[in-house]
Amino acid sequence: MTDFMGLMKQAAALKSKMEEMQAELESAEIEGSSGGGLVRVILSGKGEMKAVRLDEQLMKPSEKEIVEDLIVAAHADARRKAEALLQEKMKAVTGGLPLPPGMKLF
Repeated sequence: MTDFMGLMKQAAALKSKMEEMQAELESAEIEGSSGGGLVRVILSGKGEMKAVRLDEQLMKPSEKEIVEDLIVAAHADARRKAEALLQEKMKAVTGGLPLPPGMKLF
């Protein structure tokens, strides 16, 4: 019976750590960039796009397609960084055990 109680305490502690991690990820901001910093995208730790920053030199009508491609690339960069941050936080919570392959939290 004491093993069961110990397991319940561990589960409660893990739940608490997960809630802390989720709150931390919600407030985290991850920046991705492309085009040598001409386009920057800021995401929340959960992958929500918060902002897009464009360098003034990209504001030419003839550069529209390039800017669109750079925004997509900057978003992908920020998304990769957000996933890396999530993996790092999960390892801290789970004692170094990585997320199972294919399991994503956002």
